[in-house]
Amino acid sequence: MEIGEGRGAQLAVGTDAVAPMDLQALTADLPAPASAPALVLAVPAAPEPPASLNVGVIGNCTYSALVDPRARIVWCCLPRFDGDPVFNSLIDPSENGAFWAIDLENFDRSEQAYEPNTAVLRTRLYDRLGQGVEITDLAPRFMHRNRMFRPLTLIRRLQVLGGSPRIRVRLRPRFDWGRIAPSTTLGSTHIRYVGQHTALRLNCDAPLSYLLAESWFVADRPINFILGPDETLLSGIEDTARGFEQETVAHWKGWSRALALPLEWQDAVIRAAITLKLSLFEDTGAIVAAMTTSIPEAPDSGRNWDYRFCWLRDAFFVVRALNGISEVATMEDYLRWLNNVVVRSRGGHIQPLYGIGQETHLPESVMTHLPGYRGMGPVRVGNQAAEHFQFDVYGNIILGASQAFHDHRLLHRAGRPEFIHLEAVGEQAFRVHDQPDAGMWELRTRARVHTSSSLMCWAACDRLAKVAHSLGLPTRNAVWRGRADTIRARILRDAWSERRQAFVESFGGEDLDASVLLMTEVGFIDPCDPRFLSTVTALERSLCDGPFMRRYEAPDDFGRPATAFNICTFWRIDALARIGRREEARDIFEMMLAARNPLGLLSEDTHAATGEMWGNFPQTYSMVGLINAAVRLSARWDTVI
Repeated sequence: MEIGEGRGAQLAVGTDAVAPMDLQALTADLPAPASAPALVLAVPAAPEPPASLNVGVIGNCTYSALVDPRARIVWCCLPRFDGDPVFNSLIDPSENGAFWAIDLENFDRSEQAYEPNTAVLRTRLYDRLGQGVEITDLAPRFMHRNRMFRPLTLIRRLQVLGGSPRIRVRLRPRFDWGRIAPSTTLGSTHIRYVGQHTALRLNCDAPLSYLLAESWFVADRPINFILGPDETLLSGIEDTARGFEQETVAHWKGWSRALALPLEWQDAVIRAAITLKLSLFEDTGAIVAAMTTSIPEAPDSGRNWDYRFCWLRDAFFVVRALNGISEVATMEDYLRWLNNVVVRSRGGHIQPLYGIGQETHLPESVMTHLPGYRGMGPVRVGNQAAEHFQFDVYGNIILGASQAFHDHRLLHRAGRPEFIHLEAVGEQAFRVHDQPDAGMWELRTRARVHTSSSLMCWAACDRLAKVAHSLGLPTRNAVWRGRADTIRARILRDAWSERRQAFVESFGGEDLDASVLLMTEVGFIDPCDPRFLSTVTALERSLCDGPFMRRYEAPDDFGRPATAFNICTFWRIDALARIGRREEARDIFEMMLAARNPLGLLSEDTHAATGEMWGNFPQTYSMVGLINAAVRLSARWDTVI
């Protein structure tokens, strides 16, 4: 597959199409429809539901799409995660919003579920007389010609469940962030959607006249839709769609089968793991923090950010969570990307985030013509945080890379050359460990010596000492151990508040911050140390709304946070388990599982009063927390076998 550079690149596929396959269509494990009479009087279509995060994600580690409970595709960026959204109605509910709907006349209800252990989503729509259709959505991903085949192609397959339902297809892509409505041209079995620099082709075996006119028609046979680059298929439409579905299902089931799962909550962990994998941009190895932009962290808060980039902090936690269930391929891909970042830095400043193609310049702008999620703008593109100094990044780099020196399963283990590059990162960590920065919460108008940043600088030195020991370098081991001890003493002295009886968010400060809970996760302090126990108590008293935990208590650039930050709740769960409050941790974990959407996904934030999800979606940090908590809290396998 060859993809051009830049926002206006033409989507193109070379010769990656596969030959026709004689394959059986898969059946979703969902209840069968009720029998229904053949005729029904038409009634007005059900009103469009408001935008919500009750959506599923499909993807193939090249692009992703979000599908709502009525099988409408409401978000999809091409040709990559940070590209132009060709479907954008999640943030543009106006009549100019771009989406792809397959409507059922006299719609009554829907059911939605993933094919177990896959990224293939099935939605069943029923009308008021029980007639129904099933829509299968997938992004093809499987091995072909000894490499991973992941084209910029979206497959939708419709099966009739019973009766003679009438459907309407509304395919309304737009380009240039919704500014350009494409022109259309018609072929024998395809429709082309042409923008100024981009063209998409829909290959379909339904009557194209109905699609162009958005007419209602009876679905009396299976229908296949293949939306992708403006290229001719090498085989029939149905054969291609059916083959892609079966191969993609087989790929994901094989991938899930190789995970080392905890005994309990296996389905939740599998769904979280697949979601994290889908956040990998496999071409370069970058991992995006989320797949959306500008979903507010709280209603009308203005906390609307673009998360479609690779934060080194978030990526480390993704890699660590997947490593914990024996999925190390993502780490190997990510380390390819990370090594480029490290080498190009030459021991100097490293940004907290980069574009997924290593772009350093991510200027932040506002799309004033877009109303935003539920009309709650602004819609931002780019992220000014790329210009910040966030010194925890150095620890996140070394923590993310350190396993490569110890893990004998890896195809490419790290050695002395890689250690030399990481030492340059460690030198920078030691230089800045007591300097003010924007912190991990990316404060835009305030700089302090943040405890979490210094903590990660300690982790950088600590892990370098351990790597030096494993490489048989005693002199370097001693150097890095000495530096780690120096930083540790400084944190214990300057981050502790006698008045609050807790570790606080900055040296000499008095405000509380949930990020200090990471002290035990990175091995800085024993969880039973009286200072850590007291810190947990203080944080629960000041930051918790029932089971949920906010990030910090001090007002920031937008005031006080109004929603709980999901990863902080998971940090609390981890801390409670470590200090012996295991049953309480399990109770809170069950509440977090209940806070997921019906498909098992989480966004960035949860509103404690309403339980509603807010913030960009799906949020890798949140899915990481789910995996880590399940692994820590689950009963052992040897209790049942």
